[in-house]
Amino acid sequence: MVSPTYTSALIVGAGQGLSASLTRLLRKEGLAVAIAARDSTKLAPLCAETGARSYRCDAQDEAQVQRLFVDIDRDQGAPDVVVYNASARARGPFVQLVPADVQRSLQVTAFGAFLVAQQAAVRMVPKGHGAMLFTGASASMKGYAQSAPFAMGKFALRGLTQSLARELSPQGIHIAHFVIDGGIRGPGRSNDVDKPDALLDPDAIAITYLNILRQPRSAWTHEIELRPWLERF
Repeated sequence: MVSPTYTSALIVGAGQGLSASLTRLLRKEGLAVAIAARDSTKLAPLCAETGARSYRCDAQDEAQVQRLFVDIDRDQGAPDVVVYNASARARGPFVQLVPADVQRSLQVTAFGAFLVAQQAAVRMVPKGHGAMLFTGASASMKGYAQSAPFAMGKFALRGLTQSLARELSPQGIHIAHFVIDGGIRGPGRSNDVDKPDALLDPDAIAITYLNILRQPRSAWTHEIELRPWLERF
């Protein structure tokens, strides 16, 4: 069995949590890594630490997504790994939700994923090689009270990944959806002293992403759930 080899990665919706852990791990594995966010200035410390390149991109904007990929093609070559971490939330009692906020939540969480996946597919399909990883949530599987927009977006994201897997996997593109069923530890969000493992460790999540990337195509995973061992489900 031969594990696939990847050389260039793009992480969209990058921040200081899971995306930072993925950046560090993929750089350690020798991949060139591009990280993109609406506010790219916040990524400067991570770039200085890891040597990753940062780009400004609002994932819901078609022109910005197209320009992002063109810039990365020029700077480090077309990415053969693309990770979509971007999402947006609009919370509150259903009758009080602001339609514009709901629309933005759907556009960032689902439509942005479509735009990024389409640009990735244009580059990967002719080569018959590549991987797209999409970060879901508990809301990918069940809708919670006062959180309808987030569930709508994550349900749509999951549907997108299923369609992509059925169409693109036979063309050599690995599509994987990660259900992160719990909170992720990060800056400003730490475990309670009484529950040291209540939040997922982003470094541990990143290891699972890497393990999925290493899978031989004879046994690909499309969807996987990750949760703290004490999380109820």
